[in-house]
Amino acid sequence: MFAASEAMPLVKTGGLADVIGALPKALANRGVDVTVVLPKYGEIPKAITDAVVTIAVIEVQLGWRRQYCGIQEVTVEGIRYLLIDNEFYFKRGYLYGYGDEAERFAFFSFAVLEMLGKLEQLPDIIHCHDWQTGLIPFLLRTRYAYHPGYQHIRTVFTIHNLQYQGVYSRELLQDLLATGDDSFTEDSLDFYGAGSCMKAGLRFADKLSTVSNTYAHEIQTPEYGEKLDGVIRQRSHDLWGIVNGIDTEVYDPMNDPHIAVPYRNSQAKKRQNKTALQQELGLPIDETIPMIGIVSRLTGQKGFDLIGEAMPELMKENIQLVILGSGEPGIEANLREALLKYRNKIALWFGFNEGLARRVYAASDMYLMPSRFEPCGLSQLIALRYRTVPIVRETGGLRDTVEPYNEYTGTGTGFTFGPATTHDLLYTVRRALAFYEKEEHWTRVVANGAKKDYGWESSARLYYKLYRELVS
Repeated sequence: MFAASEAMPLVKTGGLADVIGALPKALANRGVDVTVVLPKYGEIPKAITDAVVTIAVIEVQLGWRRQYCGIQEVTVEGIRYLLIDNEFYFKRGYLYGYGDEAERFAFFSFAVLEMLGKLEQLPDIIHCHDWQTGLIPFLLRTRYAYHPGYQHIRTVFTIHNLQYQGVYSRELLQDLLATGDDSFTEDSLDFYGAGSCMKAGLRFADKLSTVSNTYAHEIQTPEYGEKLDGVIRQRSHDLWGIVNGIDTEVYDPMNDPHIAVPYRNSQAKKRQNKTALQQELGLPIDETIPMIGIVSRLTGQKGFDLIGEAMPELMKENIQLVILGSGEPGIEANLREALLKYRNKIALWFGFNEGLARRVYAASDMYLMPSRFEPCGLSQLIALRYRTVPIVRETGGLRDTVEPYNEYTGTGTGFTFGPATTHDLLYTVRRALAFYEKEEHWTRVVANGAKKDYGWESSARLYYKLYRELVS
């Protein structure tokens, strides 16, 4: 059973939803019986909610509160979903960002465990994802330790991004969990006098995983460990680094309804997508101008401070820069200012538009991702799938999935740099642009990327191995 806060195609804010939407299908292909449990958000499409069947109605005790909880079932793309229904907590305008996040996801964690008693078959494993489900392993090992039938259930906790930890006051979590000071020790939920839902998962899950091998090593250091590196080092023997994949059927430039011209390996057809996007966004139409695309949250983590510092020098190059995303107000303001200065070289779209995102991947010659840290990253994998050459910083999953191009051996799938400096970013972009002008080299680096398999099969094989090890 996957417990998560979002999943495609039901509801999405980021890469977590892509993972929860695709990995269960890959596991099912290996014979794993997978159920996904999610909150029933108001944002789930009506076509899906109209098909749900209520299989149980229970009450969930949350501190002094006794709350209604409907358990609803629906099958989407061959995967069984169970939806936790409570309109007070989940029928809102957005998935996250409310003042009662701790209460909402504590309710969800209790509801998942209470729900199990209403199912015909208990899961062997509950695979929990990110801080929103971090309390489930804690509750299973404490509150539900002696619940009939629950003793055999094992847990996996996956860190998708250690920066987001679900840290709340001790008093609030004690109230919600109806627990005493004994649950807020160094070996339990305590996090510098508060309580951490992320730490709950790290401490109490039977196995841990994160979304790339490099990130698994990085988070054991103070630089990337977000003050939890000591806990993770203690559990390093239980930590697996398994890189994410992408759904290669969903992300397929040959069968993508959002792009102007379907293509596989034809650079001529790819350039037709470039001119179509140039026309759509009001950029000068010229298929020979190198286009650099970015589809991202506009945050410091994603390296937008480096992009901002590099902008005057970048704009001296013969390029077009297309950016789609939303995020920190200061970064958005800086990008608007750059647009006023370089209107014929920059196109911006604030917010998210799935169709436009696909067109950016299809139209761009290069994809820029100078992240300060990146647990895995899916954008570089999508870029490679669309025959777009990544330019990335060597961190986390970017390091694991993008091989630097070597002009002497002809190997490599993109262009990479190490230090998080403006100089290194500019040097690497200019190096990529230089090879773009050399058709033999550019054809080779694109072809190298096309040969890679970034689907879920190899990752599902590792998760299957992890599950078998756990239940045996």
